[in-house]
This record gives sequence, structure tokens and C-alpha cells, in this order.
Amino acid sequence: MNTPAGLRTSPSIDRHPRRWRHRAGACASAGVLVALLAACGDTAQLPEAAGIGPSPTLPAPNKTLFPTVHVATATGWPQDQMPTPAAGTRVTAFAKDLAHPRWVYVLPNGDVLVAESDKPAVPKEDQGLMKKVRGWVMGKVMARAGSGRQPSADRITLLRDADGDGQAEVRHVFLQGLHSPFGMALVGQDFYVANADAVMRFPYQSGQTQITAAGTRVTDLPGLPLNHHWTKNLIASPDGAKLYVTVGSNSNVGENGMAAEEGRAAIWELDRVSGNKRLFATGLRNPNGMGWAPGTGALWTVVNERDEIGSDLVPDYLTSVKDGAFYGWPYSYFGTHVDARVQPPRPELVAKAVAPDYALGSHVAPLGLAFADPQRPQAAALPQAWREGAFIGLHGSWNRKPRSGYKVIFVPFENGQPKGMPQDVLTGFLNADGEARGRPVGVALDARGGLLVADDVGNALWRVAATTP
Repeated sequence: MNTPAGLRTSPSIDRHPRRWRHRAGACASAGVLVALLAACGDTAQLPEAAGIGPSPTLPAPNKTLFPTVHVATATGWPQDQMPTPAAGTRVTAFAKDLAHPRWVYVLPNGDVLVAESDKPAVPKEDQGLMKKVRGWVMGKVMARAGSGRQPSADRITLLRDADGDGQAEVRHVFLQGLHSPFGMALVGQDFYVANADAVMRFPYQSGQTQITAAGTRVTDLPGLPLNHHWTKNLIASPDGAKLYVTVGSNSNVGENGMAAEEGRAAIWELDRVSGNKRLFATGLRNPNGMGWAPGTGALWTVVNERDEIGSDLVPDYLTSVKDGAFYGWPYSYFGTHVDARVQPPRPELVAKAVAPDYALGSHVAPLGLAFADPQRPQAAALPQAWREGAFIGLHGSWNRKPRSGYKVIFVPFENGQPKGMPQDVLTGFLNADGEARGRPVGVALDARGGLLVADDVGNALWRVAATTP
């Protein structure tokens, strides 16, 4: 749900443009399709909290003729304004004037890397008549949400806070000429980047501020010509032998055909030396942030679930990831709840679908994930209540009325599992008029224990720390 690329009506409308235009005119009198869509759809009937926790409320699907489109228009931050930190914390602008910062990674020496990136261009030859129509609508919606306004910067920027005041004084272009980069990981002297279509490796020496060496293509990832969920994240195993790579689906619920989903909606395990890879877990519509849970060592991820069956469905989630497990997409959600839109059905797959551990709310679009570690000496840089659990960046909804997400939360853990309701960490991304001054994406704990938050609409990197450590 991080992009509204799932916008579609029904198969009959897709096949008959004239009928589609006629029905569109019946829904509202607006001359612009985006405005028309905004007037259609449904409104949530349940409180937002009903879709949160290990056992969320899952009402009957409510598929409307047109999907709910309730986009928060991106405005950016007025001068001298920032997000609102939780009580007992303060926020500083670690860096501003970035170009659509999406992901953040902290090097062992404390340098902070930011992937400045946006969706890759779609080849014109990939666009038929209805794809052009949907692409036009999607482009308008995404532009309002703050994406695709400028070509992707395709670079990684290095930031250094030498004096520890929570603001970076040093800035360098660390890597450029990439292809919609997102995830990053350092193993020894090998620096890895997940481009939109491949994992790349570059040589790195501690302290260097720029990499000019040509990269090596470690492995291809599903990409163009169709690349619906383009963001690819990666994380190294604790021993550095493996890389785990997320690849989102190529559709909302398989409407482009399952052949287009080959190798997608999954987390891959990649052998770092040989480049061989295998599917580690499948049925994850759009996984993004990953982390190793302190104490248990389990791999966790946050996942954007499907759209267009109501404002109350389907909850996005946080879950541990089991080797070989299938998590339902596209045939079912939250275990064995069948999605009747997907034809033909696959009851044998639904029967083995694993229910995720913890729902985060419908359409909140979780992207960033970072675990707090109470054993880190730097843990005191944040409040005691945030010592054990997961920080999550909620990019915000487009398919829900009222809007949801648009904040950074903390999910407390106990004995290796989520415990209780989320706590707000950073809010205020929406103004009183429902406009998005910012949208949180990647999150990471820096070398001093503060929480860094990439804001791709505010073009900033924020830092949250306790007022009195």
C-alpha cells in the first residue's frame, strides 16, 4: 500500500473503456478522474484500533465500484516547522534539502547513509490503452502524495555528525548512478545496495566519504518492464554469510497474471559468496523493513497488505518470518481469510497460509523497521519505555477514509513477541487540513542511540532522542 498502483475497477470495466467512462460519469460530475475517484469509495466503520494487535477485527470485504482514494496532498514542511516528538523526547533536523530520501543506514563508524530515490521510469512499450489510463490516474495520485514529481536522484548521500549535536555538518555524494536504490548493507569491506532490479556490491574502506569504483552485479531481482512495487530492501545475516532481500508483488491481488509474480511477494535468501539465491518466504505482498530481533535472533519484517476491499481491510502487519512459510498473498489474508477476487482459487495454498504475528492497522503502509536493543550502551539515548521493541515508519494511507498512518510508532515486545498497543514516537506529519507535510519511510538507530527517520515528502532526515538521557 505504499503506492496506489493497485488502482483498478473491475475486469468488465477494464475491457470496455466506453462503459468505464459512462459509469465514471454516473459516480460524480467532476471532469477530472482523480477528483471523481476521491468522491467514491467507502468510509471506515471500525475504530482504527480494531485493526491493531495479534487478533485484529476482520469485517466482511466491501468492494466498491471505484476504490477509496483519499490521498493526503504533499506540501512539505513550512519553514522552521518539524514533526512532533513524544513526551520526554526532542526532534532535530539531522539533514534537510535531500531529494526524496527513502532509506537510511548507519555505518559502523557512525556515518549515516541516505538513499535518495524514487520509482524507476516505466518503458513506453509496456503501456497498452488501459495501462495508459491507469498509469495517468496513478501518476496524478502519486504526484499529489509526493512521489514522481522529479526523476529519481539515484544516489546515496553520506552524512556525518562530527560534534554530536544531532545535526550533520558533513555531506558527501557517497554513490551515484544507481537505479532507484533502496536497501543497503555493509559486510566487512563489501557494501551492498538493492537497486530496483539487482543487488550490487561495491568495495568500501572505513571512513571513506565516496565510492567511485564500479560495482559488481551480485544477482538480478525481478524488475522491468513491469515493476509495481519497486522498492527492494536487504539485510545481512548476523554472521554475514547471507543476504535477505525483499521483493514486493507486481499487482494488488494478481490482476496482472501470476506469471508476472514470478519470484515476487517474497523474501529471498542470497548466498553472499556464490550469488546463489532461494525463496526464503513467500505470500508477503510487499515486505520492506527487516530486522533481527534481539534475544531471539528471529528475522522480522513489516508488510503492506492488499487494497480495494474497504477502509477496514486489510491490516498491514509486523511478523516474524519463518523459513519456507507462505503468508497468503494473493489467495488469502491474515491466515486463511480467502480473497474471492483472486481466480482461480488455490485452497491448498490457503490451507497452509501462516497468520502474521501483529496487525498494524489497515492501509497504514509500514515501511521502516528498526529494533531497539536494551543491551546496547546507547539505549539510554531514548526513553526507558522504548528499550525493547520495534520502531516502525508508517508512510500513510491512500485507500482509507479517514486517513491512517503518517507517523512513527513503537511496538513494545516481551519475551520476543509484540505486547500491547503501539506508542506514538513522531507525529504531526499531517496538518489540520489533512495535507502531508511529510511522510516517514526508513528508520534506523544511530551510533549514539538516537532514532533517525527518513521523510520523503519533507526531504529531510529527522533525529529523535530523549530530552534527558
